[in-house]
Amino acid sequence: MASKPHDHFPLATGLAKLVTPQVELIVGGQSSEILERVTPVTAELLKFWFQQDYCDTRFLNFHAGQRAAILHIIYAHEVLGARTLRDLYQEVAGDSLLETGYLGEVSRERNKHPKYCAKMATGTGKTWVLNALMIWQHLNHQAYPDDERFTSNFLLVAPGLIVYDRLLDSFQGKLRDGERDFETSDIFKQQSLFVPDNHRETVFGFLQSSVVIKQEIGSKVTGAGIIAITNWHLLAGQEDPDFLGEEDEIEAPGEDIDPKAAVRSLFPVTPGTSAGNSLEALDRKFLRGGPLQALKDLPSLVVFNDEAHHVHSIRKADEVTDVEWQKALLDIASTKGTNFTQIDFSATPYNESGGKKKTRQYFAHIVVDFDLKAAMRQGLVKALTLDKRKEVAALPLDFRVERDEKGKPLSLSDGQRTMLRAGLKKLSILEESFGDQQAGKHPKMMVICEDTLVTPLVEDFLIEEGMAGEEVLRVDSGKRAELSANQWEPIKEELFDLDAKKDPKVVVSVLMLREGFDVNNICVIVPLRSSEASILLEQTIGRGLRLMWRGDDAIDELKRETRERIARYEEPTNFYDVLFVVEHPAFNKFYDELVYEGLAGSVGEDGDDTNPKGDLEAVDLIEGYQAYDFEIPIIIRDADEEMKQPSIDPMKLPKSKYQLDFLIKQIGEGDQFVSHDFQTGTQYGDYRVDGGVMTAKGYNDYLARMTNRISTALGRTFGTKSAKQWKEAAHYPALQAYKPLLVSWLDTYIKHQYFGREFDPFEAENWRVLLVGDVPAEIAGNLATKLVEAQENQEVGEAIVKHRRLSEVKTIWVRSTSCVEVKKCIYPKLRVPAKAGGLERLFSEWVYRDTHVEAFAKVDEYRHTYLLRPYLKADGMPALYSPDFLVRTEDRVYVVETKAQSSLSDENVLRKKRAALAWCAQINELPEEERDSRTWHYVLLGEQIVKDWEAKSGRPSELLDHARIREKANAGQQSLL
Repeated sequence: MASKPHDHFPLATGLAKLVTPQVELIVGGQSSEILERVTPVTAELLKFWFQQDYCDTRFLNFHAGQRAAILHIIYAHEVLGARTLRDLYQEVAGDSLLETGYLGEVSRERNKHPKYCAKMATGTGKTWVLNALMIWQHLNHQAYPDDERFTSNFLLVAPGLIVYDRLLDSFQGKLRDGERDFETSDIFKQQSLFVPDNHRETVFGFLQSSVVIKQEIGSKVTGAGIIAITNWHLLAGQEDPDFLGEEDEIEAPGEDIDPKAAVRSLFPVTPGTSAGNSLEALDRKFLRGGPLQALKDLPSLVVFNDEAHHVHSIRKADEVTDVEWQKALLDIASTKGTNFTQIDFSATPYNESGGKKKTRQYFAHIVVDFDLKAAMRQGLVKALTLDKRKEVAALPLDFRVERDEKGKPLSLSDGQRTMLRAGLKKLSILEESFGDQQAGKHPKMMVICEDTLVTPLVEDFLIEEGMAGEEVLRVDSGKRAELSANQWEPIKEELFDLDAKKDPKVVVSVLMLREGFDVNNICVIVPLRSSEASILLEQTIGRGLRLMWRGDDAIDELKRETRERIARYEEPTNFYDVLFVVEHPAFNKFYDELVYEGLAGSVGEDGDDTNPKGDLEAVDLIEGYQAYDFEIPIIIRDADEEMKQPSIDPMKLPKSKYQLDFLIKQIGEGDQFVSHDFQTGTQYGDYRVDGGVMTAKGYNDYLARMTNRISTALGRTFGTKSAKQWKEAAHYPALQAYKPLLVSWLDTYIKHQYFGREFDPFEAENWRVLLVGDVPAEIAGNLATKLVEAQENQEVGEAIVKHRRLSEVKTIWVRSTSCVEVKKCIYPKLRVPAKAGGLERLFSEWVYRDTHVEAFAKVDEYRHTYLLRPYLKADGMPALYSPDFLVRTEDRVYVVETKAQSSLSDENVLRKKRAALAWCAQINELPEEERDSRTWHYVLLGEQIVKDWEAKSGRPSELLDHARIREKANAGQQSLL
């Protein structure tokens, strides 16, 4: 393929050169230019979002494309501090201004403020990036209200009602009985990803008090800021013609007086009979124009434009003009100067011009390019496959509906009927394979029609083909126009619950669902629309790109194989997260480009013989599984239990591996921190210490921050799996009541023990050595580890115990090529890794042959989540792990971890061992009836001992008894509670 004549995204390229080399440092928890040059609040957020230590504690994290978008915008805005688009070009891509022809564009008045565009493929989580950037702005504004780079005023602009409703769901939560349930909002549900613990109360309070829907802009009073959400039609004056106010009028004294205008000049608000002369109607009329003025009056504002390709043109009566709402946006910006920031999101940020040979004019302010091809390569969206069945490929180009002389649709063409039948056939294949596989996995088909007069014909045809009325949902502007608001609401709810329900199976639409239709189960698309506009093509495909299958290792492995086969121009062997598009002539060029790069495949005439599930099979509970089930005691602490004063001896904590004299040389002497002007008291000259984990202005501040870090990491809220659990547990976080003790121990440890000699932090401001390199992590890790050891060995008093069974997971999924058939297990087969799974296979095939073994099970870390165990990693950061096996004998239960020989001495493996030992000890302290009269033991098995024992015909039960970890009784352990 011909190479590009020039770089279409010079800002994205320039920022990538500056930011990408720092990503590995941020992920690894090391110092980087970004962390040193942003505010402490921003540094804290970046570490929380991207540092591997934090990522390991949760299941959902930002992917590489989202991370690039967040980092590029923050780097451009906060590190480079570019206040206009032209300033940003001069910082990172000055040479490209003349080459690209962007010089004139970036110098226009409309670009004289911070302006960024994130080009992100549909289905790759643009809203999550928006959420993160809003949190970044708000928390910084709260901490530094005088910093003009930050604000708590936001305007979110959607391209239509579908995205508008989606944004309301994201920020306010879904509607439940007419009320918004905030706990179903994106940020609350994913709080472990978006917001550090210490900022959650601030962020949740802001969201619950500051969101303003479009009807309330200008009338609703908010507190700490505003999150105004609207669709662009309101800003364009299409929903409220008076929103933009009156155009400037030319005075003509000699002109005849308009009687109606004269009345309006005296009585600007008059009652109307259609609304029953209600005061509410009068209020709405009086407030017309108020929304725009209210937004203009804000001292600062960040505008987020979702699907920002709508920004540039509106078609009215076949005439393309400047967007009306862009004029409103410029009017809003006119009062703010550089305190107005515009952040755009779009999968297709370009305009097209020309006839058949269309050219694209990309937006000049694109700062990150994460396109569909990149998303496909990383498996973040469905694989794309073109259905080329023989009967479809031979179609004449009769894909347009048959019409009468006046253009009124009469019937579908033969080609359209064949395409629809092909789609239905593929849908039935997927339904038969996936329909009962897992809750919510109901494949759907979407039909895109050429206009609203065609959709009823499609609906009728599908019913003629045998579909029931409830299996087809027609959603388009024509249908919308026929319904009242009350009638439209249930259709909207049905539409957005599409994933969870078996019906409807087919959605028929024109353009109403081209954006914001965020469902996961669209697996087949039949494009009857004939437009060749690239934007519409990509948006059509975008409706089905969101992943349907997540979080299952076996399925993820099959999906990787599908991508690899497509890259080798081979047909897929399974259809997990494959999007099928019935071939349409308008899409040929679009597909050819993807196929050329190995990103799209095709299914030939034998495609129906492919098993959609590949070699994946469902394994259900065996008959009589109860005999092999495990009952796991889950200890729930009483929320009202009395917390006793914790106790550790800081003089027995480990000494530092760093030499104090060496560290002092590293920081130098005579550095200036914060100067105070004698007359005004103004502070200036603040600095950030190179390589520091945190910024501190003094030793006392350092102690406070370190104490907060340790107590937060050890909080009992860690490990909760839902917002409700977090809310309940957060009432009594462990150690929060004893922060003064923690400060005292930390102070004693640093001054008298840590460096192996007396240390005065105030001498020559030597406390700064505590910020160098990994010193903070080592101090936090040593103290936190001791506290956890004390906590792990506490006596469980009035414990509340809940029992969970492994059989709660009734079905697991295994690959026939990488599984093992077993006995004495609730499942007849168990999954083992296709690569490096030899030890697990050996143990699984060996353990059940022992007559002393009553039952065993392999723990599925994605399904048996209640067995996940919290532990502290070597750097003091919290994490989760899952044991490999449970084995039951007559009087014991063994928690078994299998490891390669080389991993046995790994520090984090040893820490997992200590956490598991503490868990077993807690269970063993329960009354016998709570643990089935069995004692629990932890076993760490290396590969070599298993092979040796099995080769010598030893019993697995004997090996487990031999290798079980035995704790030294009360060896220097302290009591936390």
